[in-house]
Amino acid sequence: MNINKKDKDRITSSPPSGDLGGKRILSAPFTDETIRSLKSGDMVYISGTVYTARDAAHKRLYEMIQRSEPMPFDFKGQAVYYAGPAPAKPGKPIGSVGPTTSGRMDAYSPTLIAEGLKVMIGKGTRSAEVIDALKTHTGVYFAAIGGAAALMANCVLSAEVIAFDELGTEAIRKLEVKELPVVVAVDCQGNDVYESGRDMYKL
Repeated sequence: MNINKKDKDRITSSPPSGDLGGKRILSAPFTDETIRSLKSGDMVYISGTVYTARDAAHKRLYEMIQRSEPMPFDFKGQAVYYAGPAPAKPGKPIGSVGPTTSGRMDAYSPTLIAEGLKVMIGKGTRSAEVIDALKTHTGVYFAAIGGAAALMANCVLSAEVIAFDELGTEAIRKLEVKELPVVVAVDCQGNDVYESGRDMYKL
């Protein structure tokens, strides 16, 4: 589904990183400057381009890197959302599209981060290897809202399969999103909201 001019203007009119009505809006793709400005625990909203990919797609990307094959899209500054959407209802660009457990991607993520795909959106904790890769390559991991797949779908303006169509719901899709709500779970310094949150309640 194509984006109409009105919706396109809604995306591009937002500043790369700004505070609009109390909300910090980030434009995707991301710059290293924007990534460095993010702190673990920050609530932000993403507008722009986001790619979906789950474990099956990650495995294929990883294997393609091992074979030195070209990637299906330019990784630089791009965000990957760990999600496999439900079929779209009539007139909608996408069905429910909630985050899947990020740990499923941990075996592949350090390699993909090193290749430039260093902005990730999912749910749950990450391995020490993934966090080290974020620190080394100036990356960031966002936590999306679990159990709110329909809400997340309302943020999607368009969706297009760009790779691995035969994987069905796990195909890589290019999404255009408007104010996708996320929390900075792990920042580029390695600060982890899951760890700091637990520490707050230790006796």
